[in-house]
Amino acid sequence: MKQQNFSNHARFVPGFHLLTSALILFLLVLAIVNLVEVAGDPHWMIAGLFPLGVVVALGLLFFYTRQFPNKVQDRAIRAEENLRHYVLTGKLLDQHLSVAQIIALRFASDAEFVALASRAAAENMSPDEIKKTVQNWRADHHRA
Repeated sequence: MKQQNFSNHARFVPGFHLLTSALILFLLVLAIVNLVEVAGDPHWMIAGLFPLGVVVALGLLFFYTRQFPNKVQDRAIRAEENLRHYVLTGKLLDQHLSVAQIIALRFASDAEFVALASRAAAENMSPDEIKKTVQNWRADHHRA
C-alpha cells in the first residue's frame, strides 16, 4: 500500500464518485426532458413525474448512502481520539475542538498528538491546517 500523507489521504472511488454520479445526473436530464415532452399528454403525471421521482429518489439514495456511514465513522473517530488523548494525558480532548478538527488530528503520531490537539484548540486551526502541521503521518488504512 502506498505511503499515506496529506496529498493522498482522501478516499476516491471512481465507480462511485464519477460513474454513479454522472449516470444519475444523465438520468435526471433525461427525466426532465421526458417531463417537458409529455407535458400535454393526459397521463403526464405517470409518464413524466414518475421517472423524475425515481431519479430524484436515486439521487437522494446516492447522497445518503455516503452521508450516514460518514457520520457514524466521525463518531467512532471522535471516540477513538478521545480515548487516545486520555491514555496519553489522563484527560479528555478539549471540548472546544470540533469533530472536523478531531478527525484531522487522527493523522498525528502519538509523539505530536497532544501538543497539536492543544494548539488546534487554542488557535482554532482548520482541519487542513492541522493535517499540514503533522510531521509524522499516522496512516488510516481502515476508513470507509
